[in-house]
Amino acid sequence: MDRLSFLQRMARQHPDDAEALYWLAAEYAARGQWVDAIGQYSAALAVCTDDALRAALLAGLTEATARLQHGGVPADTSAAAGSAGRDAGAGSSEPHTEALTGTGSGESGAVSVTGTGSRAPESAEADDEDGEQIEDEDVADDEWEAAQAGHAAVFARSGIGLQVLDGGKSAAAQPADTSHKVTFADVAGLQELKKTIQLRIISPFQNQGLFSKFRKKAGGGVLLYGPPGCGKTFMAKATAGECRAAFFPIHIADILDKYIGVSEQNLRDLFDKARAHRPSILFFDEIDTVGFNRSKSSSSMRGMIDTFLAEMEGIDTSTDQLLVIGATNMPWDVDDALKRPGRFDRLVFVAPPDEDAREHMFRLKLEGRYIENIDTRRLASRTEFFSGADIEHLCESAAERVLGEILESGQERPIRMSDFEALLETARPSTLEWLRKAKNYVKYANQTGAYNDVEDYLRTYGRRI
Repeated sequence: MDRLSFLQRMARQHPDDAEALYWLAAEYAARGQWVDAIGQYSAALAVCTDDALRAALLAGLTEATARLQHGGVPADTSAAAGSAGRDAGAGSSEPHTEALTGTGSGESGAVSVTGTGSRAPESAEADDEDGEQIEDEDVADDEWEAAQAGHAAVFARSGIGLQVLDGGKSAAAQPADTSHKVTFADVAGLQELKKTIQLRIISPFQNQGLFSKFRKKAGGGVLLYGPPGCGKTFMAKATAGECRAAFFPIHIADILDKYIGVSEQNLRDLFDKARAHRPSILFFDEIDTVGFNRSKSSSSMRGMIDTFLAEMEGIDTSTDQLLVIGATNMPWDVDDALKRPGRFDRLVFVAPPDEDAREHMFRLKLEGRYIENIDTRRLASRTEFFSGADIEHLCESAAERVLGEILESGQERPIRMSDFEALLETARPSTLEWLRKAKNYVKYANQTGAYNDVEDYLRTYGRRI
């Protein structure tokens, strides 16, 4: 059995062994089969849990991608690639491929990473066609780092447009980029909502000394709810900017896992990372997918909801200086235990923008476009109950309408008020369905007063819904 056949057999027998897949990929790379190498490197990355081995996989994938783009051997990188391998730290000039896989003049060898916790292919030695043995050869962690650094340098010098990006849950659960923080100054209108958030959320963060005298902690849970497209996510980012806190946006894909118990552990890890960066804000978009009512949810989800409850306020957990913000379109589907005092005890209604806010939104969405005599105040008065997403869609539709006419007639013209008036003949706000549904919940399921803000809004505007 030759070396390639042996490695293919090992990969088939151990499809979840990242190291076995790595050596198969390295063999493909040594033979110049770059597409096969890229496929095996990618498969290994999907199951790899060891940081040192992941670094080697990324280095190999980067080199294989570079060589595939340049027909096998990049003109500027072939010489450098030879010295960028495991001997980079020792100053060796032996080719990297030979040093790792033993395919040059010398014995062939399967390499195992020592001290990483991952195992080598099951058979440490095998005979090839010429009777030579495939032996183990140890490569230290620092040599893997040197190999990765060498490949990164080769890739940078080659000027290649493709890049290998390392993703996954661990990358997603990092603080969001704060180079340009969103604040309330970036939010159009919604003055009453800003005042509510300022008093109930931001002030405890900014005046911790004062609030501590009254034993009022900074942190806890806030649930933003309202019709879709009204800016709940954007408002959460602005709140984080005003609090000057680390912002962790969490998506359901960061938590759910097909294996039993892993979803719960992912959720605990997210809270631990946020606590390590306090003061911080954890933002759960569409929180009803995580905290769904346990009486209606499946048995597989109940364990995760229990974990969520314990992390929000448990025996050995704390949310001091950790603010958990949840956003949902369906607050009535969130488990009641999550909405009790000590958890999401502050429910904030994010209503459709008022007329002033809509006018501001029209100005922002039309800025930089080719327009003529647009009366944004009139547009705002004609778009009652329109959400921010509806207004953006209306502006995009007006631009598409004009572009379609230009392509047909060949005559260029700006966006005019008549284009918006034509669109408004058929346009309808997307919030009406939610408001009608909320009207029933407020009427029959508001015994606790949790939805009083919605009730007040409907009392003012309900006749026009």
